[in-house]
Amino acid sequence: MVAASYTWPVDRDDIRARLADLPPLEDLLTADDLEKQREAGRAVLRPAAVLLLIVNRAEGPTVVFTQRTAHLPAHAGQISFPGGRREEGDPDAESTALRESHEEVGLDPTRVEVLGRLPAYMTSTGFNVIPIVGWAEPPLADWRPDPDEVADVFEVPLAFLLDAGNHKHESAFYKGRMRHYWAMPFGSRFIWGATAGMLVTFQRIVAGAR
Repeated sequence: MVAASYTWPVDRDDIRARLADLPPLEDLLTADDLEKQREAGRAVLRPAAVLLLIVNRAEGPTVVFTQRTAHLPAHAGQISFPGGRREEGDPDAESTALRESHEEVGLDPTRVEVLGRLPAYMTSTGFNVIPIVGWAEPPLADWRPDPDEVADVFEVPLAFLLDAGNHKHESAFYKGRMRHYWAMPFGSRFIWGATAGMLVTFQRIVAGAR
């Protein structure tokens, strides 16, 4: 396990209060990230939601991630938050995130306290994603990953994710142009793309409260 150098004490009241008073998006994103969001927003986007779930473990809070199966048509093998497309019967993004989390990893929705939302994240693959921030107290039932969608479920210390020193801004040449993206390597795990971008925004929101 990678040691975390982040030492702020963060509790659920800190997070809830900051999510209730979000700064302008321009204060949270770099110019490059803002331009990518504007570019993605010009397309017709499908509504979706994910759950950034913080589990208050005795050794320190963690965040839950999934590793997608290798055979999926989109984002195969990538690391993501539990979540997915909004369905017609979902009254709001919170319902989508909790329903999808139950389907994907077996999370009991009644064990989740919703703390708030992050700003919408528009992906280049055509989704308008609402990240929902939730809090859960142990004990939780064992994760039950859906074998069709989820290859693995794992947790990363919140302290590691909130340490800006672990946020890497990387680039790669893709489809004829240079692309820039956030990444947070954690041991053998490579958290990157939209998931890492949401985490960077989350860190900046929480840091603003301090």
